[in-house]
Amino acid sequence: MSHRGWTRAVTLRAAATVAAVALAGSIALAQNIKSIGTFSSWTAFSHGDGGSLLCFATAQPTKQEPSGAKRSPAFIYVSSWPKDGVKAEVSVRVGYPLRGGSEVTLAVGSTNFKLFVHGDRAYVADAGDELKLLDAMRKGSTMTVMGTSERGTTTTDTYSLAGISQALQAVATSCK
Repeated sequence: MSHRGWTRAVTLRAAATVAAVALAGSIALAQNIKSIGTFSSWTAFSHGDGGSLLCFATAQPTKQEPSGAKRSPAFIYVSSWPKDGVKAEVSVRVGYPLRGGSEVTLAVGSTNFKLFVHGDRAYVADAGDELKLLDAMRKGSTMTVMGTSERGTTTTDTYSLAGISQALQAVATSCK
């Protein structure tokens, strides 16, 4: 698949994930979104069934800098789509339009990962780096996400990684 086709597919899947998370807050209205469980700072969800099954673990930042910056809620997702063979795709929604052509830096401990940007989201481009990132997330305690808005404002979001291993296990078990 070309980079353009891959980017479009990732964007569509991320949009579905964001929509599912938004709906998960109104679980009574979205009966087909199911909470798999909450694991410290992380919550796992499933949506759909059979060929349309989507599962994801998600968390929100525990700290955002600069405080008071105007933006929508930020989330990190680790998503799985069994039908497409996707088992753990990492994406970040920063809550504001990112500067075109920039990169988002995601740091776990002293290890940095570069993510490409699309709109208000960032993705890992290389599958090998994604596996390394997931391993670091399982072993780490906190993670920071640094991005630059279209206006030039640099933000840093800090996420707790407490519960990530259990949330990913719940996603893997529920999304086969």
